[in-house]
Amino acid sequence: MNSHVYNRTISHKYTPEFQRNSNIHTMAWVIEPGHWKQHDPFLLMAHDHMRSGVFGVHPHRGIETVTYMIDGNLNHYDNKHGAGVLHPGDAQWMTAGRGVEHVEDAARGELVNLLQLWVNIPAKQKMTAARYQDLRKNDMPHIVENGVSTKVFSGSVNGLTAPTLNITPVTMVEFKMDSGSEITPEIPGSYNGFLYVLKGSGTFGSEHTSGNAGEVLWLGSGNHAERSDIKIKAEEDMHVMLYAGEPVGEPVVARGPFVMNTEDEILQAYIDYRNGTFLD
Repeated sequence: MNSHVYNRTISHKYTPEFQRNSNIHTMAWVIEPGHWKQHDPFLLMAHDHMRSGVFGVHPHRGIETVTYMIDGNLNHYDNKHGAGVLHPGDAQWMTAGRGVEHVEDAARGELVNLLQLWVNIPAKQKMTAARYQDLRKNDMPHIVENGVSTKVFSGSVNGLTAPTLNITPVTMVEFKMDSGSEITPEIPGSYNGFLYVLKGSGTFGSEHTSGNAGEVLWLGSGNHAERSDIKIKAEEDMHVMLYAGEPVGEPVVARGPFVMNTEDEILQAYIDYRNGTFLD
């Protein structure tokens, strides 16, 4: 067994730019759609600041969506799960699979601050049954050690394993770190991943690349190692999210809320939706 752990670098970084879509919605692309191979298995990530009324009822097919609440409360309703509320620090893992129709809406009178990630799933599982998992902040595996709060929403990191079910294997971890603290989470060497700094600043990777609030830092290759890690050190109090996942390695065709493998499958999704057979 190969016990060597490859120390990852940061390959590149950037700062998403917020744009005002309306007087109740501003957003930034943490991951801009279209760069399918480079970001595999991640399709896009939006950072939204919004009030009630931004998103009406809408469908999805062929993906999993991962919502992480930074501030505010988000009401959600769908055709299967019923209704619920996500609070600050909560997350939700939605498997759209064959099809889901839902609404995500800020609580009335509130400005909600959230991240939503779209994760690709393999062709053979794109038509699976829809599923919701509400990941409450107080229910997630959590440890505070040496000035670092580690909360695992998906996957396993440093002895903590979340019960979250994934189609595409994904690790999602929230780190809240005191100034001067450090941690080196381990992730599979085959995973593609990134960090998003929500507060504070620090250094990342084996080359100690600087990262500040609002910056996205993509991990360098795992170099075909079975195991890899990424060193994180807080230069000031810091809140940072780590996302890493197993690439799907399949063609991506995306149109609106549907992500499939071929144009014909996208066409069929729209036909199903218009014919009322989308959710069967």
